[in-house]
Order: sequence, then C-alpha cells, then structure tokens
Amino acid sequence: MPQARPRQPSLAQLRAFAAVAEQLHFRDAATAIGMSQPALSGAVSALEDALGVQLLERTTRKVLLSPAGERLAARARTVLDAVGAFMEEADAARAPFTGVLRLGVIPTVAPYLLPSVLRLVHESYPALDLQVHEEQTSSLLDGLTQGRLDLLLLAVPLGAPGVTEIPLFDEDFVLVTPSDHWLAGRGDIPRAALRELELLLLDEGHCLRDQALDVCREAGRTEGAPVTTSAAGLSTLVQLVGGGLGVTLLPRTALRVETGRNDQLSTGYFADPAPSRRIALAMRAGAARQGEFEEFAVALQVALRSLPVRIVG
Repeated sequence: MPQARPRQPSLAQLRAFAAVAEQLHFRDAATAIGMSQPALSGAVSALEDALGVQLLERTTRKVLLSPAGERLAARARTVLDAVGAFMEEADAARAPFTGVLRLGVIPTVAPYLLPSVLRLVHESYPALDLQVHEEQTSSLLDGLTQGRLDLLLLAVPLGAPGVTEIPLFDEDFVLVTPSDHWLAGRGDIPRAALRELELLLLDEGHCLRDQALDVCREAGRTEGAPVTTSAAGLSTLVQLVGGGLGVTLLPRTALRVETGRNDQLSTGYFADPAPSRRIALAMRAGAARQGEFEEFAVALQVALRSLPVRIVG
C-alpha cells in the first residue's frame, strides 16, 4: 500500500521550527519570533506530525537537531526567505515610500549625512518606516545581498556583483593638522606633501582608510613611510591630531562636526584637483523598489546641496 503523502506545513510551523533550529532553545526561540513558548512547542510538534519526521531531539538540558532536522532546517529558512521576498514585492507594488526601508550607512558618512536624510524622510515620506544600520562596508554588502538591508549609503566604487550604484556626490579630502603645523591653513597643498607626513588613519576595515592610502600611493608615498593606525572613529582621530601625534585626511562633510570645537586643529586644502571620494546609494540589481530608490536618490541630492559637495548628475 503506498505511503500517505505528508500534510502541507503552515508558515507558522516553519517559522517556529526555523527559530528553534537557530537558537537550539525553546524559550529563546519563542522570544525571537514573538510567540509564547507553549505555542512554539506545539507548532514544532504539529510540524513533526504533519511530516511524519522527528526534527528535534529533546532532553531536559538542551535541544538538538535530528539528522532529518539538520537537512530540513536549511529548507525551512529558504522557504521563509522566499515568502519574505514575496511580501516585499507585494508591498512595493502596493504603494511607494511606505513600509520599512532598511538603510545601511558607513560610519564615515552616517554622522554627517543622516541629519539631511532623516529630515527628507520626515518631510517628504512620512509613511516610510526608515530603519538605519551603521556598519562597515563589507558588513553592509553582506546585509544587502542576504536581504537584511534594502539600500546602502556609502563610498563607491564597490566592484560587487549583483549590486547597482546610484552616484550622489563627490567630496574632497582635506588635511587636518595641529594648529602649529607647517601646512596649517594652506589652500594650495600639493599631493606630494603626503609622501613623508606622519599620517594617522582609521583601523583596518574602514573604507576611508583604504581611500586615504590610495591617495597617498598616488602622491608617491612609499610603503615604508610611517602610518599610524590609532583610531576606530573620526572623532578620536582628530583628537589625536590635536594632541600633536600627526595629521590626517578628512572628508569635507565631516570637517565642521569633527574640528569645529577644537582650537588645537587647523585645516589645509589641496591644490586642484584635490583628492576626493564618491558617495552613492547602492541596491540589489533588479530590486523590486528600484524606481522608488532612484526617485529617493534624486530627492536626496536636492537635500544635500547645502553641504560642501559636488552633486553628480
């Protein structure tokens, strides 16, 4: 006699099983998905009954995945991700600039551009639920490709497959020095001056560090010239400069915030063409909300015109 085909599982059952498979703890899993522990346990048991397969090995101390559970946990997550993408498509089709927009921003952009971004959303897109995530570039790209983030605001080019960039603006780098430095206040600094300066940079992983090193290499700085990595953020970096430990490169959008309250600092500007970086929005290629994101980029460019940047367009 042929074996009966398993009953179709519900999304609630799959969601409960996926949470337990990830947490390996019923209470933590219930908290993670906002379900009571008895309801979650019942949903997993109902899924096992529907499939005719034991998914978990339960003991008094811990929860383990059975061999079948190991195989099916990945499938359950794939199904739930697909359902999430399906709902995103439906949301985008229903109305633009509504629902959740998960925006990722790099740390060397967030403090200086977010006031303009937040003001734009508040005034022009009040139905948009903007959620901001500040992370380094590699983490943001992972979040974008995995669907954890919708849109990124960061320095380009990225060279990432499957990612579409919408350029916003270019901004120059300036040289921040102690107030008694020989380059302090100059407006015609040649790039060649970077060859031997005692340069302070951000820690590994920050794209601004890589951009600054690229500028130095273009200026002819040798690999052996001293570079001191001393700071995880720009605020600390400029304080080290003010203390006389060296000089640093700063994007112009950060200048007022980071140097405005410290009379131990001075700013020098490079002769044209000054070294610069490009800031853009980035999204998944073929994103359901591509038209919406492109419209948002145009509106954001208008909102940023008061900053010391050159709008791309």
